[in-house]
Amino acid sequence: MAMNRIQFHAGLSLPAFLAQFGTDEQCADALEASRWPQGFSYPGCGNANYYLLKVGKHKTFQCKCCRLQTSLIAGTLFQSTHLALSIWFLAIYLISQAKTGLSALDLKRQLGVSYPTAWLIQQKLMQAMVERDAKYTLSGNVQADDAYLGGELAGGKAGRGSENKVPFVAAISFNSEGRPLYIKMAPVPGFSRKAVFDWATADLAPGCIVTSDGLSCFAGVTDAGCQHRAIVADGRKPKELPEFNWINTVLGNLKTSLGGAYHAFDFAKYGTRYLGAFVYRFNRRFNLEALPLRLFVAAATTGPRPARWLRQAEESF
Repeated sequence: MAMNRIQFHAGLSLPAFLAQFGTDEQCADALEASRWPQGFSYPGCGNANYYLLKVGKHKTFQCKCCRLQTSLIAGTLFQSTHLALSIWFLAIYLISQAKTGLSALDLKRQLGVSYPTAWLIQQKLMQAMVERDAKYTLSGNVQADDAYLGGELAGGKAGRGSENKVPFVAAISFNSEGRPLYIKMAPVPGFSRKAVFDWATADLAPGCIVTSDGLSCFAGVTDAGCQHRAIVADGRKPKELPEFNWINTVLGNLKTSLGGAYHAFDFAKYGTRYLGAFVYRFNRRFNLEALPLRLFVAAATTGPRPARWLRQAEESF
């Protein structure tokens, strides 16, 4: 079997990570440098002169001009946390380096925190992943396919009508050599032309060429300014459709990842985040060493995402 060189890309080892971010002071310095690369200036008045106060576990800056205060963690994903920054940074490392994902239960054990705390950390970091990748769209040649999260419930409906199945669209873009570049995955309310149009408007660049199977809803990409090419499956099995090898491989990897890392989660409520975490890691698979730092920057710039917001956000979809 030929070697998959992607699997042998060097990542960031745990000793190397701890050498850079093993103490609270190192983590605080990294967060300060990320937020204010040119040095601290108060967000309100822009003044760069300040008093440094010691309030609780985290630095607090008081502007010498307006006398107002701001914490090092204010306005970031870490806002209001009582945990040491070194715990957050370790969570960022563990989640970003876990190829198949990391459950909240595993995170609890490795961080030495309670399960509710581990779950909240996990959801916040996955939300940062989702929001970071939402800034990008797929372009060029794209394959798209319909899929479902979840399986059948005992005694419930079978097949596509199962109450436990959440529909989502998966898409992958290619380079000029036909190799995969980036992916996007997003839950949809159903496989209708309107739902696919809304998805394409958010995740595809106008003018891209979308190849899909014969499902009629994918004609909705043309309403979003994309070209569409349908290859009708006509009852053929995936192995008989080599045109869709890559999208089928990615979906297979997704199912393996979710099945191996998570015992269960609420597909309908939190599906976007679990899909987003898989997508985030896949799209940065060529630079594993920098992945923790990039997730840290995403967390520092995402903004506060309190527990109540996290539990309610997806209910609006």
